[in-house]
Amino acid sequence: MSKPKVAFICVHNSCRSQMAEAIAKLLASDAFEAYSAGTETKPEINRDAVRVIKNLYGVDMDKTQRSKLLADIPPVDVVITMGCNVECPYLPSKYREDWGLEDPTGKDEAAFVQTARIIEQKVLELKNKINEILKGKK
Repeated sequence: MSKPKVAFICVHNSCRSQMAEAIAKLLASDAFEAYSAGTETKPEINRDAVRVIKNLYGVDMDKTQRSKLLADIPPVDVVITMGCNVECPYLPSKYREDWGLEDPTGKDEAAFVQTARIIEQKVLELKNKINEILKGKK
């Protein structure tokens, strides 16, 4: 059985969703495949997000990821919206939840670290949920 595919989405796919993709690939790749995307893209991933993820987790998002549109990722099983504070993008899925994360863009490094730690906790919770669901199907 293939692993479920999870998409972390927000409008620009440049900060929170990218952080979630990096953290999920690091901490939950045994439970699901992680992607991120948006309805628009930015020329590059948020520089503060890149720096904080590299410092906290040793992952260089400049080398492992790029800003992607919803059409650039495969069909997914789970959609996680980041808390867009506007109309969140729609992507078909079997399960969807909104994490309601405030965008740290334009704030200090502590805001990015806090956002990364919240994402880490939520990724681990999602991993446990997916593992429980898969155990129930065996």
